[in-house]
Amino acid sequence: MFGANVPVVEVGTVPDDGYLLDVREDDEWRAGHAPQAVHIPLHELSQRAGEVPQDRQVYVICRVGGRSAQAVQALNDAGWQAANVAGGMSAWALAGRGMASETGTDPKVV
Repeated sequence: MFGANVPVVEVGTVPDDGYLLDVREDDEWRAGHAPQAVHIPLHELSQRAGEVPQDRQVYVICRVGGRSAQAVQALNDAGWQAANVAGGMSAWALAGRGMASETGTDPKVV
């Protein structure tokens, strides 16, 4: 599926002040996301890549890791330093990392 050029990091190693890029769809984001994450859906990334800093490590997350792997490959091929967050938001929630929602209800991964 993806080559060895897709670096992977564990959820627990993502620093609280790290640049976390969430590439899930709007409904997934609204249901639950990391409070510090920046939301750019995967289908918008090519047009909005300029919003992603190139001078620091980028941690990319989706629901379980497939879409974020695509984003990491594209970003790294274009000169960024990006890594896929293993297990995505599912692993993030299981690890007890902070979450927020935009729905007024308890955050969840959908």
